[in-house]
Amino acid sequence: MTGRLMQIGEVSERTGLSLRTIRHYEDVGVVTPSERSDGGFRLFTEAEVRRLALVRRMRPLGFCLEDVRALLDLLEQLPADGAPLPESDEQAHEELVERLRKYWVEADARCEDLRRQLGQAEEFAHSLHRHLARVVDASATAGAGVEVVR
Repeated sequence: MTGRLMQIGEVSERTGLSLRTIRHYEDVGVVTPSERSDGGFRLFTEAEVRRLALVRRMRPLGFCLEDVRALLDLLEQLPADGAPLPESDEQAHEELVERLRKYWVEADARCEDLRRQLGQAEEFAHSLHRHLARVVDASATAGAGVEVVR
């Protein structure tokens, strides 16, 4: 095997995923360590770290594990440079591209939904800020001997 191998702790630091989450992703087939050390420690390649980092970016979009696995497998089938598949017919390549396009459309729709939810959450936070400012101003005014009229 070529390339540097990393233990799970380093993979956790690089991806922002907990050790428990990485082990869970192994258990459910999202990622498989390339090797095990003589002591039985999981050893991951850079490609597996990239795979886990992609999963981390998918999490906020709420894709189920089946979709995560399917998309990761799909991405592995397509050349990273966008070139046609080697020794493959054009129809097979187009089918893979169409499947990828469906994931993109779904991801885009979920991002839009998150943006809408974020807008609502920010408006709520701003309303609390305005309310707090009114309460603090009223308290300051009342403390100065000025009567607050409601």
